Amino acid sequence: MSDKPQGISTLAVHAGTAPDPTTNARITPIYQTASFVFDDVDHAASLFGLQAFGNIYSRLTNPTNAALEGKIAALEGGTAALAVASGHAAEFLTFHALLQPGDEFIAAKQLYGGSINQFNNSYKSFDWHVKWADINNIQSFEDAITPKTKAIFVESVANPAGEVVDIPAIAAIAKKHNIPLIVDNTMATPYLIKPFEHGANIVIHSATKFLGGHGNSLGGLIVDGGNFNWVGDDRYPLLSADRPEYSGLNIGNAFGNIAFAIAVRALGLRDLGPALSPFNAFLILTGMETLALRMERHVHNATLVAEYLEQHPKVAYVKYSGLESSPNRALAEKLSPNGAGAVFTFGLKGGYEAGIELVSKLKLFSHLANIGDTRSLVIHPASTTHKQLTDEQKSAAGAGPEVVRLSIGIEDADDLIADLEQALG
Repeated sequence: MSDKPQGISTLAVHAGTAPDPTTNARITPIYQTASFVFDDVDHAASLFGLQAFGNIYSRLTNPTNAALEGKIAALEGGTAALAVASGHAAEFLTFHALLQPGDEFIAAKQLYGGSINQFNNSYKSFDWHVKWADINNIQSFEDAITPKTKAIFVESVANPAGEVVDIPAIAAIAKKHNIPLIVDNTMATPYLIKPFEHGANIVIHSATKFLGGHGNSLGGLIVDGGNFNWVGDDRYPLLSADRPEYSGLNIGNAFGNIAFAIAVRALGLRDLGPALSPFNAFLILTGMETLALRMERHVHNATLVAEYLEQHPKVAYVKYSGLESSPNRALAEKLSPNGAGAVFTFGLKGGYEAGIELVSKLKLFSHLANIGDTRSLVIHPASTTHKQLTDEQKSAAGAGPEVVRLSIGIEDADDLIADLEQALG
């Protein structure tokens, strides 16, 4: 076979999923087991001491989950990955590996509402503190850095507004200050954007969304870029210090460019426990095989629907980076040449009440709190996903009272437009 790197469609089908070595089954089996038999006592000791790779207990490792981890690492161009129970779990384990009590991190304020709530409230219990920056003012990221800053967090495409984020510019700031950049690539997927190519150090996903693609299973993924020096100083002790729970093993020194992936597994998942079910891993693996096909159709449909809405008399504006009128268009074409994604927002001239009325009248669109399904989805963020935020936070996140978010599926675009037409009246 040629040494030429394989394309994303080939990787989506084949990466991580060789025939089963025991049964020769071509599809990765569901290894629905809690634990695994050791060869002997020495084998068991080497596994528990991180001196050998293998399976101990499905909270830590499982062959079905390992196939999923191998696939996403290949698709993103990372060195290793960890599969966990949800996107929120992926965020939590990532920050758990980086932050100590009293530490700070910077996050873009244009984020999924659940992440904003998690950062503002739940993380305070760990004495972790968020400082907010604005993707439309890149300097705000550098201005927010203090000696306590341990990470920067952004989405590759901001949810709900659908704005492509200038990852290279933010990565340059992170690199200048020797801070890891975490990019949530849920909205774009590696079909549209590969954050490591633009300077990211860690990529996370809610695999529930476009990766799985069928709205049938929860999952989260953490991908190690293998491109950050964790042992350069003592700011990240879980990676740079000798670990007493592993007989003094220094994870950063021992595992090099997969050290972060090992740390979130051995020091996070092991003790905190948000494990991914092997059955969910199997469903996500199956969905990922058609990722490129689905994303191409998602983008095609989203462009047509956004263009229709932009011309509708009851629509005040459409925020979609794929539109020629979008101020984000040039950046989107640079970072995401295969399209601007399938999720975007638009504002109704009738405000809050018009948004409520629209979602209640749509028939083909499903009104629910998710994105990335084969089906087209709709939600009014101000009354649902972002309801817990203040009015100021809602507006800053792109979820003002007039805003409706669409996640465009793979149906016939004409049918989606017809449904919007009848609902808008």
